[in-house]
Amino acid sequence: MWAVIKVPVYINGGGIRYSSSSKNGCNSFVRGRKYSVKMCSTPGQNVQVSVKSKIEPLPIMVNGCNGKMGRAVLEASIAAGLQPVPICFGGPEDGGKTVEAGGKEIIVHGPSDRENILSSVFEEHPNLIVVDYTLPAAVNDNAELYCKVGVPFVMGTTGGDREKLYKTVADSKVYAVISPQMGKQVVAFLAAMEIMAEQFPGAFSGYSLQVMESHQASKLDTSGTAKAVISCFEKLGVSFDLDEVQLIRDPVQQVEMVGVPEEYLLGHAFHMYHLTSPDGTVSFEFQHNVCGRSIYAEGTVDAILFLAKKVKLKEEKRIYDMIDVLREGNMR
Repeated sequence: MWAVIKVPVYINGGGIRYSSSSKNGCNSFVRGRKYSVKMCSTPGQNVQVSVKSKIEPLPIMVNGCNGKMGRAVLEASIAAGLQPVPICFGGPEDGGKTVEAGGKEIIVHGPSDRENILSSVFEEHPNLIVVDYTLPAAVNDNAELYCKVGVPFVMGTTGGDREKLYKTVADSKVYAVISPQMGKQVVAFLAAMEIMAEQFPGAFSGYSLQVMESHQASKLDTSGTAKAVISCFEKLGVSFDLDEVQLIRDPVQQVEMVGVPEEYLLGHAFHMYHLTSPDGTVSFEFQHNVCGRSIYAEGTVDAILFLAKKVKLKEEKRIYDMIDVLREGNMR
């Protein structure tokens, strides 16, 4: 006669606590992560145990989730099965606000006591990944906080002192994905530009360059993507000063001159790079236009999953970018 018993089993690391739930000689109980267990035996025979693991959701903290980009990442993360903790950081004016997304409520904390709060959350969720979509002026202070606490993070915020940012992370040996561009397809374009610049230096020597980029009026700095592309063109022999970038932030110009659909005035990224030969007889134009924020939010989720894997594997390399995420080849 077979006896079938279902009991909750919990496993936590390598530690096991055994207690008795017996019928026909069947006993089992261990502590930690939930499992579903079926135990079957006949009298005088060995117990057969079937265990199926239930994977715990990956905890994340999305700082700046009260902003448009941060909220888009929060919603995409919830849809992907990630688990936001009920706390995030914002600016001085954001303290006490709440953000609701996917049936979850996130309380926004201002700058005060951030270290203690983050340390407490990290202690409760040791596999936490922090995501930063705050403001350019906050980039370096936030990175220093994450590194001091030791929590891995994805930095999607552009601006700040990037050289200082990389040094802070390198000195701390904290795992991080740092990228001015989270859109996977745009990153693939950037990678192609870098390959061209590396393999064909000086190919556009003497060419003049015009750069125009249009973003929502709330974007205060020059696009990090534009800076990266310009850097590639400089390696290809083009002389260009970042002050020459034409920033379009006026909604009327965006609609009439750039061609941005009105429904995306509050969330878009249009870039145009125009190269002209010294005699004006040859021209090249590179353009990439993005409406909305979903491309960046989905790419950020891929970066979170990528970073969590690197932390778990204890990889020697600690600082990554979105090209590393692309090369991994495990995007959703």
